[in-house]
Amino acid sequence: MNNILNSLKRFIKNKNTITIIGVFVILGILYWGYDSQIKAAVNPVQVPVAAISIQPRIEIKDHMLKLIEMPAVAVPENVVRSRASIVGKWTNVNAVIPEGSMFYINVLVDKNKLPDSAFVEVKEGQIPYQFRVDINSTYGNSIFPGNKIDIYMKANDDDGKIMVGKLLENVEVLAVKDSSGKHVFENTEQERTPTNIIFGIEEEIHILLRKAGYMTRFGVELFPVPHGGLIESEGDTRVSTQYLKDYINANTVVLEGQESQIPTDEDLLPDEGE
Repeated sequence: MNNILNSLKRFIKNKNTITIIGVFVILGILYWGYDSQIKAAVNPVQVPVAAISIQPRIEIKDHMLKLIEMPAVAVPENVVRSRASIVGKWTNVNAVIPEGSMFYINVLVDKNKLPDSAFVEVKEGQIPYQFRVDINSTYGNSIFPGNKIDIYMKANDDDGKIMVGKLLENVEVLAVKDSSGKHVFENTEQERTPTNIIFGIEEEIHILLRKAGYMTRFGVELFPVPHGGLIESEGDTRVSTQYLKDYINANTVVLEGQESQIPTDEDLLPDEGE
């Protein structure tokens, strides 16, 4: 018995033995850690996904999502994993969530933080302008946000002739909306008829367009044309942009002290004697 104990002590005290035991211990720890990570990565977790296709600016209801099981490693960090954190949120501007898609953080917002893309995109120093259109003036609903357009003007000159010219050039369309203020192209499941296009302009041009809008008795009409396009004007008098600006200003007036306000019908009546 003593021989066995002595042999065991010598075995344990042997440096090679200690090294071998240490190696096995380290390998065991590494294997355990690796195995734990693999199991954690492949073990299924429940993730909310869209039960239906969800369009932009829609409040998410409980029936719009369902839970599915996925390997944890397949779920990105920016995915919302809690059903309660999704229901009651709104889909962000221009964010379509396809059926079966996970809910990413950047597509969900609170209602009071839901921006209107038309106003978010207005450049510094400009103000948004709502320009009246219809299905025909938008070329069969073919003017989209991001397109560049020119604004042409038609009016009667002093001799009763029709004059046509380009009033504004290279204007970027920020939004196309219907009569209820909804974005025409944000919902792929609904057909919406355009009634307004929105773009940003400087204050001087804003007042100019407002004035022109009240000059119906002068036969003034404003209409959009895709930038670079040409219009048929056979028999009409083509005039310059500056001529049109001078024509508008000569036939309207903004009352003193109201230069920075949106003009009314009374503000824009022509001066007597003009």
